[in-house]
Formats: sequence, C-alpha cells, structure tokens
Amino acid sequence: MEIIKQFKALSDPTRLRLLNILNHYELNVNEIVSIVDMIQSGVSRHLKILMESGLLMSRKDGSFIYYSADKTVNTLSLINLACARVEKETVCAQDLQKAKQSITIRKNRAKRFFRTVAPQWDRLKKEVLGTFDLNEVFKQMLLGCDRVADLGCGTGEMLGSLFLENKKMLIGVDSSPEMLEQARIKLPGTKTIELRLGELENLPMKDQEVDTVIMSMVLYHIFEPEKSLNEVFRVLKPGGMFLLADFEKHEQENIKEIIGGSWLGFEQEQVNGWLSSCGFSLDLFNRYGVEKGLYINLYVAKK
Repeated sequence: MEIIKQFKALSDPTRLRLLNILNHYELNVNEIVSIVDMIQSGVSRHLKILMESGLLMSRKDGSFIYYSADKTVNTLSLINLACARVEKETVCAQDLQKAKQSITIRKNRAKRFFRTVAPQWDRLKKEVLGTFDLNEVFKQMLLGCDRVADLGCGTGEMLGSLFLENKKMLIGVDSSPEMLEQARIKLPGTKTIELRLGELENLPMKDQEVDTVIMSMVLYHIFEPEKSLNEVFRVLKPGGMFLLADFEKHEQENIKEIIGGSWLGFEQEQVNGWLSSCGFSLDLFNRYGVEKGLYINLYVAKK
C-alpha cells in the first residue's frame, strides 16, 4: 500500500528535513546539498526514496531538476502533519533560513540581469515575440476597467499603450529599479500612472486595490509563481479580472540568454492548477504562435 511506503520514507530524520524544506521551497539538488551540508550522492538517494513514495514531485528545466513537495489531495494532509511536527526543531528552522537565502541568491542574479538589459529590453522582447502585439490583445479586454495594475511592468510599454487609449488609473509594479527608471523616462508625467518598486511575491499594494491585474510575460521570471498568484488574488476586488500571458512549456534554453527567466514556460494544466488553488475561475484560454517556434498562452480568470 502507498501509505506504508510514505511512512517508511518519513521514518528517516534526514528525509523529514528534506520534505520540510521542499514543502516551502522548490529547489535543485545543488541548492539542497548546500542547505543540509551533505554529499550529493546522499541527498540524491533520499530524494529518490521520497519521490518513489509519492511525497515529492520534480520538474526538469534545462539542465536542472527541481524538487518540491507533492501537495495533491492524496498526500497534502500527511505532508502538512509531518512538517508541522518538525518545522520548529532548531535544525529545520535553520534549513528554512538557508533555503530562503538560496532563493535570495537567485533573485539577486535575476536583478543583475535586468540591470544590464533594461535599456534594450523592448528590443530583446521583439526578438522572441516578433510582430505579435500582446499589448493590443490586452487593450481589447480592458475597455471597461478603471483601476489596472501591470505587475512586472518593466519599461512601461504596456502602461503607455493603455494610457494613450483609455483614461484609467494605472499602477505599475516591478522589482528592478533600472526597469522602472526606463519606464519613468518613457511614460508621461501624470497622476493617473503610479510606479512602485516591489517584489511580485509581496506586492506593495493594498487588499482589493484594483479591479484588473495584468501579468504579461512575467511569470517565467518568478521563482515561486504560486506566491505571486496568491498576491494577485489579494489585491483584486471581488469579481476582478486577471490577465496572465506567458510562454507555453518549451525546451529552448537559449531563450534565457536573450530574455532571461527561471522557467522554460509552463504547461497549461500547471497554470490552471495554480489559478484554481488560489481561488480563481478560468474564463478564457487562448494560444498564440510567436517567433522561434514558441507559443504564448493567455489565461483570463476571475476572482
């Protein structure tokens, strides 16, 4: 029986530590090794046992494999019970602090990338999107919206497009000061556009502040997508609309050399699952072909 495998997997202290870490963060083997201070072969052996028991899941992204707790209906209650019993242990608390530092290192790496490419970002995007005008797709869907937040607004291209067409209250949020500086240069000085510096996993916004949220080609840069989607749900008013556009899952790691990113796109089922678990209902899905054999998936969801 599956439950016997799972109890056996949890009978080892190291595996309990690993499960607790991966219940909070998605990490690759190198990051896990540095956190628990064990040799890679030992960590890999424990991960294999947890995988075979059904307590972990993995995804391949380029040359890396990332692991996380498998929080499905069949395992969620057991994982939560096990982690609740150990997470206050000193070693487990230290593990989580180190794991958080690993995520911070990743984020700093991404910030350095955007610091470098900010002045040429719009040109780099066109290398991948070609003539496909995602801004125009969004504009047609935003005609009746009054307060719109563009999360990961970058250089403000979308905000500028919306400002020219409709007199809305627009909020742009980005974690890169350099990107926001480019946006301030390009956008008109007006009280109807507000730019804010902040992480998308912890938005500098009030609860239910806007009626529409856009995340355009941003999610693939975010290390913890579900946290960002929970934040979107928080800042949206009841009945609010969420427009999410991002790459469909692909294997072209060279795309990261052009426009960065921590994910090689997403499976439709994966995004649908995140949206549902955050409380959204999906209203519309569209798929668009762009350059280099890539596809952009557009999800329109309601709170």
